[in-house]
Amino acid sequence: MESNADQPRLTDRKRAAIVSAAVEEFIASGYDATSMDRIAARAGVSKRTVYNHFDGKDALFAAILHQLWTASQSDDAPSYDPRSPLRAQLLDLLARKLNLLNDAAFLSLARVAIAEGIHSPERAREMVGKLGEREEDLTRWIRSAAADGRLNVASDPAFAAQQLHGIVKGFAFWPQVTMGQSPLSKREQKRVAEAAVDLFLAGYGVPDSSSK
Repeated sequence: MESNADQPRLTDRKRAAIVSAAVEEFIASGYDATSMDRIAARAGVSKRTVYNHFDGKDALFAAILHQLWTASQSDDAPSYDPRSPLRAQLLDLLARKLNLLNDAAFLSLARVAIAEGIHSPERAREMVGKLGEREEDLTRWIRSAAADGRLNVASDPAFAAQQLHGIVKGFAFWPQVTMGQSPLSKREQKRVAEAAVDLFLAGYGVPDSSSK
């Protein structure tokens, strides 16, 4: 017999199983064809249990978007180091992001999210808006480097970070998600990261600071 102390862990496991099952169903069937019944069956729980955790399919989809966001924010992403060269630090950050962008499961989830965003842009904007309230790791790094006088981002680190993301995703995300291109090899990832960082520092780096 399970003790009361075991109940929170059991509840967490069931929630995780439901989210995992929903991810698999959305990837396999798409948003419209996925039902709460199928998710419950795949998770090995009752439909009532699914609804105890999530109000409906929209709430489940929001949880998956949150999972996408969390996966893209590395808990072990390095903080800005005032003693290290900017180029080396940025290359480290981009290498971590490129590893994620090469993950097949991440790309599959991204396709589902993008497809639903096209189908229901208002709902997608609301969900993404809530997720975007948390500042992501690259933006934090750029903000710190600018505050240290080593980058000139015109008081808009989020804009600068989005530019850098755009360069990387133009090679390592959008072609794979929208056109089915193969993930980048390690050599290609290195080339994209180095070119993106060099272009970024050419535009925003303070002279003589990038290598210090």
